Amino acid sequence: MVKRKSLLAALTITTAVGFSAIAPVNVLHVLAADKFNDIEITAASKFAIQELAKQNVLSGYSDTEFKPNQNITRGELAKIAALSMYVNLNTDKKQSLQDVNESDWSFVYINGLLNAGIMKADNNRFQPSATVTHEQLVEIAAALLKQDKSAVQTLFGTTYTAGKAATRAEAAQLFYAVQQAAIPQITQVKVLNAVAVQITFSAPLTAENTDVEKAKQNFAFSDGLMLENIPQLKTGAKATYIVPTSPQKAGTSYTVSYKGQKSGAFNGSDIKIPFKAVEQVSNDTIELQSYLADGVTDYQYIIALYSGKRNGLDFAVDENNTYNGKQLTVIPSMRLKQVTLTDAAGASLTATYVPFTQSTDGKQEPKFRLANGVTLKPGSVYTLSSPWSTFGGQTLTAKSIAPLVIQKADAVSATSINVTLTADPQDELFAGRSVTLTAPDGTKLTAQYKFTSRQGAVGVFDIQNNDKLLSGVTYTVTAVNGWADSNSITLKSVQ
Repeated sequence: MVKRKSLLAALTITTAVGFSAIAPVNVLHVLAADKFNDIEITAASKFAIQELAKQNVLSGYSDTEFKPNQNITRGELAKIAALSMYVNLNTDKKQSLQDVNESDWSFVYINGLLNAGIMKADNNRFQPSATVTHEQLVEIAAALLKQDKSAVQTLFGTTYTAGKAATRAEAAQLFYAVQQAAIPQITQVKVLNAVAVQITFSAPLTAENTDVEKAKQNFAFSDGLMLENIPQLKTGAKATYIVPTSPQKAGTSYTVSYKGQKSGAFNGSDIKIPFKAVEQVSNDTIELQSYLADGVTDYQYIIALYSGKRNGLDFAVDENNTYNGKQLTVIPSMRLKQVTLTDAAGASLTATYVPFTQSTDGKQEPKFRLANGVTLKPGSVYTLSSPWSTFGGQTLTAKSIAPLVIQKADAVSATSINVTLTADPQDELFAGRSVTLTAPDGTKLTAQYKFTSRQGAVGVFDIQNNDKLLSGVTYTVTAVNGWADSNSITLKSVQ
């Protein structure tokens, strides 16, 4: 078999057969896929088996045995076809079969495919133990995609032989290839607020959309609107995503398309995210505070990627983002977002979101920082504004805040160091910070904080620009732009 061809680039998954509750590759727990010890057939088939096992589309005969060369049965194929292509498994309409009972493991999949007209029974007999030919395998995949068989057959490559019994490995590879080639369709667009929309697709998006640059290529908005971070699947949803955008113009009619397919439409929102409080946390950084009790939630608490990973603070909302009877305002990813601070004289400063700070330590307090070297003027009163948020009419009176204090720095490797503060800051105050490492001969290296690496008072800083610490050299450590007091701090590189 071969990888998908460009001929299939236009394949789409339509709403004709409905969809099952299955999450995309990047959020599901890996089950026994990494334990199969008999799938070293070809790299492609091994990968397909592992990926479909991650999705719970297929399973082995045991935790370690998949039997890839065994002929696939109609019952096994029903499960792979139904789950990989998101067939509706609702059992309200139950087929009456002489050779498949409702209690059989395969009934729900067989029933779904019969109801969708994808597979057929003969005189009320499905023959779940019968083998499947290459041709029949292609026919079923083509029926699911509503595409010509010749297009789907290209995925089989030179190994395709009409009439030959298909193996479990061949079925896995074909349906994984078709699954990846198919393009989900936008079925609904709901505007959430001035910087977020909620988009429902006909099927889950593929893992390529976890790369922000690739996702930006896949999503096309009209009228200058831009995708600003990756779409995130909502907890408990089949294919509904929170999609962060650049600030929308209220009332503007926008369209959004995915991979050039039919677009969805929505009107730009005038709903701004309400922050209850603003606090200065350093001489160049502020944080915006919001609370679930006020009907505001950060998206990280309601997405599948972080489900079960927020120390019990995560939860699921319905399609209208309602929780405990209250509809919530959702704060999407703050990536690239900015706020303006204007003093009494009309002079303005711009603060930009600090990555990975919007939902840390159990708080909804995204940080925004001024440009390098720029600080707030103590005593000045600043009014905050932005096209996407409100601040309850609050102003911020700047104050002088003592910098953090570095207690020590230790070399971990030639490319990484640990920086330890005198006390746990109890917040993500390392984010975006750097230190300069100066050798006795004046050579300078820059080490930047590794996002989300903080453990209490200790943060990991990585050496930048492909530089390395020189063996046995003692470096003087200085905080860039004075974010921390590093008086007399040195580190000796690893020998």
